[in-house]
Amino acid sequence: MATLIAPDHPSPVEDAEALRKACEGWGTNEKAIISILGHRNAVQRKLIRQSYEEIYHEDLVKRLESELSGGFEKAVYRLMLDPPNRDAVLANVALKHVNKDYRVIIEIGCVYSPDELLAVKQAYHSLYKHSLEEDIASHTKGEFRKLLVALVGTYRYNGDEINASLAKSEANILHEAIQGTAFNREEIIRILGTRSKAQLNATFNHYRDEYGISITKNLAGYSEDEFLGALHATIRCIYAPQKYLAKVLRNAISKSGANEDDLTRVIVKRAEKDLKDIKDLYYKRNSVPLEHAIGKATSGDYKAFLITLVGTEGH
Repeated sequence: MATLIAPDHPSPVEDAEALRKACEGWGTNEKAIISILGHRNAVQRKLIRQSYEEIYHEDLVKRLESELSGGFEKAVYRLMLDPPNRDAVLANVALKHVNKDYRVIIEIGCVYSPDELLAVKQAYHSLYKHSLEEDIASHTKGEFRKLLVALVGTYRYNGDEINASLAKSEANILHEAIQGTAFNREEIIRILGTRSKAQLNATFNHYRDEYGISITKNLAGYSEDEFLGALHATIRCIYAPQKYLAKVLRNAISKSGANEDDLTRVIVKRAEKDLKDIKDLYYKRNSVPLEHAIGKATSGDYKAFLITLVGTEGH
């Protein structure tokens, strides 16, 4: 369930005019911006952006970028992008950044449906004049490259049908590949890069039943290795995406502050999808409501905006 609560039929013209007013004068009215954009869904935000351009002959997103700053500006900018464009930008930033964050690529390849992934790849073409696979390949190497390219390169079957005997045999292959002295990465990449999510989940379940340990726990000790760390994240993303994202949020909120990139990414991307479920998992694991944790780790307009997107409710 989504946490972003939007009215049924707001006027995009009135919203555009209110946002213009919020950006004029001596100071920016951040509260007005939050009260509008924090309660509009993707379709409504697109209509606001179109209305704003028609009335004022300027791009609303560029205006907001010039008026806002810090984590708040980045969060508003990411919210205002069409979802496929947002993911294309996030993927490109993750690849081009000095400290490359390949979890962004893994999330796009493993959390999304085949059609959502395809839309991101099409947006990436339009924005950067390269394929996503091409840019991943140029910034990675070896088996790590093969895994990431496979994850975004496959249009997976999206149904529920599974082959139980295949799940059993591939669970055995994965176990041998992980436990063997010669870690067989090719077979792991083939299985994770081609099978449907339903088939892979059947394989992971069989692995746990057969060997008495989950495949992720089997891999837990290997996180320092780049390929194996990516493998661990991939399996967690496919098997329990909401649980995985709840942990990303938990890691992003620490006593010393917040990892704003991770916090913004998960909240902005999931607020209109399943952030309510992620919040519930976060609370179960940490015994603290997510909005309280955000309130302690962040401040100012950035904090107010995130809490608006997350929603507040008693536990």
